[in-house]
Amino acid sequence: MTDPAARFDPVCPSGIAPIRIGDKWTAMVISLLAQEPMRYSTIRAQIGPVTAKVLTTALRDLERDGFVARTEHPGPPRSVHYALTELGRTLLPAIALAVRWAHDHLGAMLDAQEAYDREHARQGRVDLR
Repeated sequence: MTDPAARFDPVCPSGIAPIRIGDKWTAMVISLLAQEPMRYSTIRAQIGPVTAKVLTTALRDLERDGFVARTEHPGPPRSVHYALTELGRTLLPAIALAVRWAHDHLGAMLDAQEAYDREHARQGRVDLR
């Protein structure tokens, strides 16, 4: 039998790929910034119940990956704006596709999760959410 690890190229760029765009907040931030540059407080107000730490981490990661540019404007009052870069804009079609997929298939996925949870709860193997 072939070693499963041998199927993956050790120099494959997937290890540094922006897999983080699948997390809950990153796609929302990118979608918001597609409209216009925004201040941190505006982003946080429009996204909803996200902690300051989580949003700050998401913005720093996006900046590090080159998807978002952070610009400080000296005061008074001092302000910081975040804007989507050209590289960040290349993610918009992928995010739109994921949103479309979720819209089309969310019901089926929720039904599958519910059936799975029911079955495994009978067997005592899953915590119901």
